[in-house]
Amino acid sequence: MVVARIGVVTVSDRASQGVYEDLGGPAIREYLDKHITSEWTDVSRIVPDETDVVAATLIELADTEGCSLIVTTGGTGPALRDITPEATEAVCEKMMPGFGELMRQVSLQYVPTAILSRQTAGIRGTCLIVNLPGKPTSIAQCLDAVMPAIPYCIDIIGGAHIDVGNGVEAFRPKAK
Repeated sequence: MVVARIGVVTVSDRASQGVYEDLGGPAIREYLDKHITSEWTDVSRIVPDETDVVAATLIELADTEGCSLIVTTGGTGPALRDITPEATEAVCEKMMPGFGELMRQVSLQYVPTAILSRQTAGIRGTCLIVNLPGKPTSIAQCLDAVMPAIPYCIDIIGGAHIDVGNGVEAFRPKAK
């Protein structure tokens, strides 16, 4: 069986410069370690809020590193430097707006400003790219919402097989 490669990308000017500690990337890895039950390899990056840099990183992880899933954190708000959704859209062949819709719906149960979040998802080749907010507690809440659909989506687009568990159940249609 092919071992899934998963990109974890923190988009933050300050974290990329070492001004403060990256908390988002570790929160994603902790979540994936807990819930992905099949073998997988982490391919992590910390990049500044620059559209060209984020886009190039997503292309590298999908095309060169062979990631079947890339999860980003940060850069999804309305601030001028928040450009992660634009960089994601620039490199994807297909956008998957349902991911962002569901994540915002879930986040609104916790904080009314979730409506300001612009997280999204898209497909580049055999890779699913999912944008998450930067707050570590929001990362788990959003992944809890969308993780049941991620393994089947990756199956459909031809990425490496991913199994999940420990409180997350993937939906895969029953074979006929």
